[in-house]
Amino acid sequence: MAKEEHKPDFLYIVRVAGKDLDGERNVILALADLKGIGNRLAASILKQLDIPSDVLIGDLGEERIEKLKSFIENGDYGSFPPWMLNHRIDIASGKNLNLVQNDLDIRILEDVNRLKKIRSYKGIRHETGHKVRGQRTRSNGRKGLAIGVIKKKEGQAPPAKEE
Repeated sequence: MAKEEHKPDFLYIVRVAGKDLDGERNVILALADLKGIGNRLAASILKQLDIPSDVLIGDLGEERIEKLKSFIENGDYGSFPPWMLNHRIDIASGKNLNLVQNDLDIRILEDVNRLKKIRSYKGIRHETGHKVRGQRTRSNGRKGLAIGVIKKKEGQAPPAKEE
């Protein structure tokens, strides 16, 4: 299969929010490669900015890519419903935010450290390395050397207790 011919101003690599995106991918799928943006949010962003969703991201052109970059990096998601964003009701500002890439990682670390500092139940579970959201711990989530049940060998007396 022969490679498709691209326009002369085609961009093979598009840099958005500190990540290089493949210019030969569909716009929605390329935006979904960013951490913090999924397919649904990417489609909504394109609809908000009047960018067609059926083109390759390398075919958009400089003006549209700059518009897309500024929208994603500035985090102006005021017109989106709160359930669509990934950081609702921020502790410091009280606003609904959608964070991407490194900002999202840093904010998650800050939130976990805040939970540890105030000694909440979730924070204590994070500190001790246990499951945080109520999952089972009896059979799943084991780590370390002691995995499974150790059976004593047949004909062997149980170890004597020291007193």
